Amino acid sequence: MTNTPPTIIGLAGGIGSGKSTITKYFNEIGIQSVDADDVARLVVQPNSECLKSIHQRYGNDILLNDGTLNRKALREIIFEQPKERVWLEALTHPAIRKEVSAQLQTATSKYVLLVHPLLFETNQNALCKWVIVIDVPKEIQIQRTMSRDQISQENVEKILVTQLSNIERLKRADFVLENAGNIVDMNAKVLKLHQKILESLLC
Repeated sequence: MTNTPPTIIGLAGGIGSGKSTITKYFNEIGIQSVDADDVARLVVQPNSECLKSIHQRYGNDILLNDGTLNRKALREIIFEQPKERVWLEALTHPAIRKEVSAQLQTATSKYVLLVHPLLFETNQNALCKWVIVIDVPKEIQIQRTMSRDQISQENVEKILVTQLSNIERLKRADFVLENAGNIVDMNAKVLKLHQKILESLLC
């Protein structure tokens, strides 16, 4: 007899919203997670079919000296040429969805988080019983991303344009985590939400 996979709960938030930090807190209290960003890196590893296609399309400049993907170069291409972003998504999204699904099926915690910056945009919310949305002002997203990734405000804003606005995300939320200030108290917020989710699963 096989075990029934746990309930899938989405964790959505734009770039710089604090998804990784919040996911870590959930992991610490025993909740497993599948992060679409991690999977996106996995499907373009050296010798992967996705990376071979990317290399064939853009040439050697898209690779670093060790044969891995030059993410900075690719980012510049897709944000300067929107048609190339469409091509890239058509290539990688099916591979990402397949791997995400496989990882979700192996989870054993009471529920499993599907962490995705484009959860609604890619319709991955259809996999989820509920969705947690991280509420954070755009100005803070920009500041955090500039500091973390060492990129310009202009480039951050180009990324934000490809994502749903915070307002649109919140309209679709089942649960909301506010992450506008100091993250020291985030652990308590996560624990409170965790208990609420467990209670909801029993209903």
